[in-house]
Amino acid sequence: MKRLALLLSLFLLSLPPFTCPASAQGSATVVSPNGNVQARLSSQGELRLTVSGQSRALLDVRLGLETIVDGKRRSLGDLRNVSTQYISETITAPNYRQAHFTSQCNQMSARLSDGTTIEVRAYDEGVAYRYILPRARCPEENTVLEEVADFRPTALPDPVCYLPHSTNPKKPEAMAFQATYDVAPLSAQDTLPAFLPATLDFGDTKVTLMESDGEAYPGMFIQVKGEGRWIKAVFSEYPKTFDYYPWRRQKYVTETEDYIARSTTHTPWRIMAVAHDDCEMPTNNLVYALASPSRIADTSWIRPGRVAWDWWNDWGLSGVPFKAGINNETYRHYIDFASRYGLEYVILDEGWYEPKSGDMLRTIPDIDLPLLVQYARERGVRLILWTVFNVLDEQLEAACQRYAQMGIAGFKVDFLDRNDQEAVGMTYRIAEVCARHRLLLDYHGIYAPTGIQRTWPNVVNFEAVFGMEEVKWTKHDERDMPQYDVTFPFIRGQAGYVDFTPGGMRNATRADFQPVYANPMTMGTRCHQLAHYIVHESPLTMLADSPTAYDREQECTRFIASLPSAYKSLHVLDGRMGEHIVVLRTDGEGNYYLGGETNWEARSVNISLSDFLPEPDGQADSPTGDTYAYELFLDGPNANHVATDYRIRKGTLERSDRLDIPMASGGGFAMKLTPVRP
Repeated sequence: MKRLALLLSLFLLSLPPFTCPASAQGSATVVSPNGNVQARLSSQGELRLTVSGQSRALLDVRLGLETIVDGKRRSLGDLRNVSTQYISETITAPNYRQAHFTSQCNQMSARLSDGTTIEVRAYDEGVAYRYILPRARCPEENTVLEEVADFRPTALPDPVCYLPHSTNPKKPEAMAFQATYDVAPLSAQDTLPAFLPATLDFGDTKVTLMESDGEAYPGMFIQVKGEGRWIKAVFSEYPKTFDYYPWRRQKYVTETEDYIARSTTHTPWRIMAVAHDDCEMPTNNLVYALASPSRIADTSWIRPGRVAWDWWNDWGLSGVPFKAGINNETYRHYIDFASRYGLEYVILDEGWYEPKSGDMLRTIPDIDLPLLVQYARERGVRLILWTVFNVLDEQLEAACQRYAQMGIAGFKVDFLDRNDQEAVGMTYRIAEVCARHRLLLDYHGIYAPTGIQRTWPNVVNFEAVFGMEEVKWTKHDERDMPQYDVTFPFIRGQAGYVDFTPGGMRNATRADFQPVYANPMTMGTRCHQLAHYIVHESPLTMLADSPTAYDREQECTRFIASLPSAYKSLHVLDGRMGEHIVVLRTDGEGNYYLGGETNWEARSVNISLSDFLPEPDGQADSPTGDTYAYELFLDGPNANHVATDYRIRKGTLERSDRLDIPMASGGGFAMKLTPVRP
């Protein structure tokens, strides 16, 4: 009977939208297409949303929205008419983790007595909801005073939480969105606000809080409340006055209004992603699927690539006949290096214009930008320029026009360090104008992606990660990078691109690691670094070390340079959050790429090639057969003691083969499989 009821429910939801009154108890329910995820909306005194997975209640969410519409203050009312519909969309996703995918859900739209509509979607991968504000005579005058979202765990009273807390206790909403996770029961968590994504661990189920389509609205923080019994949503108030930090002319908020958003018609989607297996987490597509579709008709000019980068290695060249630094000679050397290895881009990071001036239309005397652009063009390389968010925004049209005409490929935009409504609007405004001028964007010092990469796919990377720059000043007993490396792909990775800036060639064991600013090293093995290029979703990714270091390590450098910048698919073959991960990617040309990483615990992974390699189709001209050439970089026998130790294996493998790959402490592996034509 239970199965019959489920089938009947799914059948009804598959029909065209229909409207009916809410039940006498003031509640309505929507179920995911596979029946495993359920969302129940009720309004018995207050609006509540209950999220369940596999017939087990996970979260009880108290909802609220205080608005001023047409000059009248409103609060959410009771449920009235409820309509349901089945939604299926095939999404083309350039440079995303999947080239295309199908998104399916059942949606419940509930009209509330105050005129607000709440839309609730149940996907197989989780639940999402948003509010549509009442239609107003003057929508530009709509104001959101407060949004309430209190998340109370029900599957367990005190689940383990993975919370990235703000790094600014005095002003939590003003920081770079870079923090490792505090992993502890909810009752033991700090009450300092944390940013998203964040995960609650219910043992056999994990729920990750995220958001999507936040174009005209502040981003959401969460804060532990009620002596660790629940989590409250917190939002930055709308900025009222600003000032500038003198060093980079970076804009910051000095005073705020008493509301969080204005001139808005709907809120972002609040996402509760549900995973019953850790391996499902990195492939959750809800952030991308719920974002507004692309506003760029022709995306063919948006080209991912590898980047020779200067800042992490501190312009650390040696054996050259000039003084390395921010000058033409140094960047010609970086361009030559990029050209030699087939890298598409070189970044000119901070210093090519005088940061204190706030004027990115004028370079320093030691940089002749047109000359460098021409030099790079002749060698098949393009340049990307670093800048500060508000500096670009304040010179937006002039900067885009000048540098697009000059031949610059795009901008690395840094130090937003906010997610209030004005800051969020800036990211969309910059993306739109840059798209018009066919300029790429790499967003740094910013909150995690909330779907703008779908709406404006010229935004090809984001920071919002405790990336490798942090090892320049962080001791290993303060932050455990190998553990973080096998944690954030499961949490932060769900939101999309991550500019971790990998590729360090000075690798250290746990005992040997020390923070060094000018000649930085990495925690973990060489192969742990190589694996980043496969594990991370990063269409525009750095080679963070210096050309000098890479030329000394040509085997590794050539392997990194041979990897795709954007893959066509992503599958997690094995993994457990905080312990290890094994990722499989494809490039759409028949090649397969495997990357694996572990924390400080050495371990082996067993991989059956037949689990993912296709069966031969028997065609004479088919590129697929049973045999594959392979190249495998794996930790050397002494990598537990000397982290730079690695081995290379090459040869052929059959589809029926199994691989047993050891990973050293802080180790990893990276592998490429190429079909041998029968």
